[in-house]
Amino acid sequence: MRIIIGDILKVVIDASNVASFGKKEDSKAKLEYILSAVNALEERNDDTVIIADASLRHSIDDKEKYVELVDNNFIEEVEAGTNADHLILNLAEKEHAKILSNDRFREFVDEFHDISHMRIPFSFENDEIILKESEKPKKVRNILQKMCDEILLNFEKSRFDVYMGKSGVEFSPVNIAKEAIIRMDKFNQTNIETKIEGVISRIPMFGKVMDMIDSVETSAPHIIFVLVHPKNYKEAVKSAGNISITIKDRLHLDKNPLIAVRNDLYMKPNLFELNIIYSDEALDDSPFNIEVIINSYDESFIKRNSRNIASTIAGRISSWKFPIVLIKPNLTLENPGDFDIHLDPKKKNQDK
Repeated sequence: MRIIIGDILKVVIDASNVASFGKKEDSKAKLEYILSAVNALEERNDDTVIIADASLRHSIDDKEKYVELVDNNFIEEVEAGTNADHLILNLAEKEHAKILSNDRFREFVDEFHDISHMRIPFSFENDEIILKESEKPKKVRNILQKMCDEILLNFEKSRFDVYMGKSGVEFSPVNIAKEAIIRMDKFNQTNIETKIEGVISRIPMFGKVMDMIDSVETSAPHIIFVLVHPKNYKEAVKSAGNISITIKDRLHLDKNPLIAVRNDLYMKPNLFELNIIYSDEALDDSPFNIEVIINSYDESFIKRNSRNIASTIAGRISSWKFPIVLIKPNLTLENPGDFDIHLDPKKKNQDK
């Protein structure tokens, strides 16, 4: 079999499926249906290739004309024993083409992504084909989380600390306070021990060591980034003051910890995570703006969630200000779920 296809291919016609529309057990497949499909697609300025099963010549109503069209390469007939459906799907995926067929290709759904969007359904009235709309492309599951993963990976490659806790704890203001107290107590003890070791190695004087311990315990201010699903954002913000006071009193801190609530795309509804740091470790602003290069199918969805992307990244890199997230469509990214990420360093004197 010979198939010559260039960059202009748009529609693969499943000839056996088209010709067999409405076919009954004692009737023949119709060659006229294939020709009607070609005419209708050409009127739309679509370029076509016609692929038929080897067995179609034995069930077509005008075998002589059909064979002539095959011999003239107008119809491409697969060799006996070749699976025409798989060939059609492979060709359409490779060439980013549509498929004119009512076959749902169910046996291939695990191999080919979003067949329903690739397929153009049809019907016939008085031997004239009626082309129907393809289904809208499926949203790629968890594309926002995958995008944030890629962004944070780029931050890590640039040697910035990234918080990646994703398991989540059941959301409530009380649970946020409890979890913060537990984590900060462990956090402080670990950091105190490190500081003490440094002091002892340089100043082996008990009194000064104890002064250092008291200083760390009572005056080290903290920032707690509370990472929540957007559904829980308002309640978390409303409770932030009481959470801060509770933590200060319970841990006998000299200053209230600062609570920064962030919408987080990793969090499911009614779960939260905490990114707890010392205030001098926080970034005033993200060191990078984020450029998301996206396919046209997902463009509007990603734009609607660009602020949530910015919020997620800010909470995870411990930045007070959100990075700017620019969404740029690119025609070379043709499949749902396709995207590229670029980090654009901010200039020191860049306008805020």
